[in-house]
Amino acid sequence: MLGIGNLAKMVFGTPNDRKVKATRPLVARINALEDQFRALPDQGLIDKTAELKARVAGGENLDAILPEAFANCREGARRALGLRAFDVQLMGGIFMHEGNIAEMKTGEGKTLVATFPAYLNALSGKGVHVVTVNDYLAKRDADWMSKVYRQLGMSCGVVYPFQPEAEKREAYACDVTYATNNELGFDYLRDNMKGSVAEMVQRGHNFAIVDEVDSILIDEARTPLIISGPSQDRSELYKVLDKYIPQLGEEHFKLDEKARNATFTEEGNEYLEQRLTADGVLPEGQTLYDPESTTIVHHASQALRAHKLFLKDQHYMVRDGEVMLIDEFTGRMMKGRRLSDGLHQAIEAKEGVDIQPENVTLASVTFQNYFRLYEKLAGMTGTASTEAEEFAEIYKLGVVEVPTNRGIARIDEHDRVYRTAQEKYAAVVEAIKEAHAKGQPTLVGTTSIEKSEMLSAMLKADGIPHNVLNARQHEAEAQIVADAGKPGTVTIATNMAGRGTDIQLGGNVEMKVMEALKAEEGAHPDEIRARIEAEHAADKQKVLDAGGLFVLGTERHESRRIDNQLRGRSGRQGDPGRSLFFLSLEDDLMRIFGSDRLDKVLSTLGMKEGEAIVHPWVNKSLERAQAKVEGRNFDIRKQLLKFDDVMNDQRKAIFGQRREIMDSEEVGEITADMRHQVIDDLVEDHMPAKSYADQWDADGLKAAVRERLNMNLPIPDWAAEEGVDQEAMRERITQAVDTYMAEKAAAFGPETMANIEKQVLLQMIDQKWRDHLLTLEHLRSVVGFRGYAQRDPLAEYKTEGFQLFETLLDGLRFDVTQRLAQIRPLTEAEREEMLRQMAEQQKAAQQNLTAEHGGEAQAEGEADRPVPLNPAFDENDPSSWGTPSRNDPCPCGSGKKFKHCHGAI
Repeated sequence: MLGIGNLAKMVFGTPNDRKVKATRPLVARINALEDQFRALPDQGLIDKTAELKARVAGGENLDAILPEAFANCREGARRALGLRAFDVQLMGGIFMHEGNIAEMKTGEGKTLVATFPAYLNALSGKGVHVVTVNDYLAKRDADWMSKVYRQLGMSCGVVYPFQPEAEKREAYACDVTYATNNELGFDYLRDNMKGSVAEMVQRGHNFAIVDEVDSILIDEARTPLIISGPSQDRSELYKVLDKYIPQLGEEHFKLDEKARNATFTEEGNEYLEQRLTADGVLPEGQTLYDPESTTIVHHASQALRAHKLFLKDQHYMVRDGEVMLIDEFTGRMMKGRRLSDGLHQAIEAKEGVDIQPENVTLASVTFQNYFRLYEKLAGMTGTASTEAEEFAEIYKLGVVEVPTNRGIARIDEHDRVYRTAQEKYAAVVEAIKEAHAKGQPTLVGTTSIEKSEMLSAMLKADGIPHNVLNARQHEAEAQIVADAGKPGTVTIATNMAGRGTDIQLGGNVEMKVMEALKAEEGAHPDEIRARIEAEHAADKQKVLDAGGLFVLGTERHESRRIDNQLRGRSGRQGDPGRSLFFLSLEDDLMRIFGSDRLDKVLSTLGMKEGEAIVHPWVNKSLERAQAKVEGRNFDIRKQLLKFDDVMNDQRKAIFGQRREIMDSEEVGEITADMRHQVIDDLVEDHMPAKSYADQWDADGLKAAVRERLNMNLPIPDWAAEEGVDQEAMRERITQAVDTYMAEKAAAFGPETMANIEKQVLLQMIDQKWRDHLLTLEHLRSVVGFRGYAQRDPLAEYKTEGFQLFETLLDGLRFDVTQRLAQIRPLTEAEREEMLRQMAEQQKAAQQNLTAEHGGEAQAEGEADRPVPLNPAFDENDPSSWGTPSRNDPCPCGSGKKFKHCHGAI
């Protein structure tokens, strides 16, 4: 019998059905224009783009020109790629233009769908960012789809790590820019550390389309992006603490796998204290509970977490003597990414590799707050509906399920649950053998490198040929995925999210043609293609007869989306397929989150070894466990965001102020306001309002003015005069200091002084912001304990964070004023002395260079070349020049000022 809700849906349709239905008239209007646009010559498509741009510039709404823009884009794609977009692809594009997430199944052509809203929104001239999960996809999609944009008269660029600045700026200036979420976030942070607007690479945040939106905005949103610099080296401490952890017994620590945390018990603390004292690491008489032991306790805790929570080949791997993190959602290595707070160093100590110094945060932003900078945001993925609530709450994004072009013919079987992992893997190998024997391609999903390699060893023992796709085979990824649909192929994959290459039944024709062209030099391409297409048709028929692609999951992931992504690889574009998950009660999800009732039920049934239970109730029980984990992870991300929102308001204020300063030709007014505020504060501190003259601290005020404003004023004499009050004192000091600063500006020259003021302001803002971030980090780590005193940690963090920000602004005023008051032009004698020292340094460096070359004669043309002041100086790498101010000697050693030499470039 149908429930009331289901009955209502049958009569009225679901909200999703109504949204899909509402786009059909718009799709019909685009289709009605198809013949008209097909008749246009190639130049006609480009002319149409220019016409649409002009209409948008004239104030016409993007919604009004959508049918023409989409029709133009469809025709451009048909000519450039030979692909004519289906109606459902147009629907997906419409939903994304409206600021939604289009949920489209694997194989429905999301890469092409993104060109429609990207093209339409790029007509405004403000740029569009298409965000991908990795650099390979960013480059591949940009290269592939740029053909469409060029056909339409638009530019397309790609941003990637370690890209030259000029090239990166050019890529951001394009109409459409492809980039990874990491690179976009880091560029935003780096831009807000630059010294001038001309050095910035991003040009605003207009519209972003996020591919694999659930992976980027949810999975990766647990950890913020951080730009950091090195701090003091503590590698010896990590090594010392690391050797104690393997000696701990079970009574010495508590492991909470749900919360992914490990802590010392009281016995553990006592044991550690005894060992540290005996080895002289902890001074005699000092305990772990003393404030002086904070650093040791912190690093001991991180060493414990490194050993008990981070497993090699699951959470990280060691390659070329370096600890590389593995992305738990994609199974890829995350090159350049490090765990913070000393945890990465603890893992390095555990693995016995070189320990890199710990870092301090210079700038930080969460993905949530970065992507909320965009005026409009959209996304696309195969799996988003399970997280619809989070998308709506955090990003104000709706999720719309777009119908498939053809019906789904895949059969999703009920999970098979075994008592032990051993029984489960034996059954997995049997299922693979069976599929392989009948020529059915099999995609096996595992949750870690370790498990994929264990399964690989079992298949090797049984003589079953197979490919393994994990972080170790990163480079061969596209080839392995392209071959995964060939008859009888077995592919073991750590994770299939964001692989960006479809598994086509019978294999990938394009890949086969490219391989054949390389192997058979001189052969005619058309002949090769005809031969391969004939072979492919026969292979595809074999696979179809065998039942299509068989997706076999060896474990359930803690997120339903990851399981759905694996399943979605089978049954693309109406192809037949089958999916089946094999589980055991020893799996992490079942062990940590599964119900004990399930174990009791299986015990009661008296299952024999190798026997599995298959029932819809088991699936329901698992889904409830997964929903619990997803809810817990959502709460973690929500909490992270609440704390980051406090910092985000401050970040926006600081970055906005920096931008304003860089945009200004003249910042004298800002520094004068700061100076006057400092004078007001000093007078208020030493001569409080409503106080009597005999209560004033005139000597203290004189000393403070000398320290802060670099002036020796007769303040005690002024204070002794009849009728002088606080206001009169304030005016006299202000007038004297303003005159002094005006004389200084005249000595430097107006242009130089304006530049000095700007650089001092920016340097001081950056320094204060860095210190502030560190203080907030420390506050965040201890504020949780306020909960024990019945005080809300978040409210406490907000209050104290605001007070700290006020302290930052006060400190900024004082430091900028003090620095500017102390700056003065060099005297002639000082300038001559500086040039003499530089000449001596050059001479010494030249002698060292000759000695290093073993007295060999210099190469022709090198004799007259200046010797850099810094041996690491590289003409072609501005990052090696250091940070000289405009009037400093140029680091190249030419003897000229920086602004007249390399600073003029």
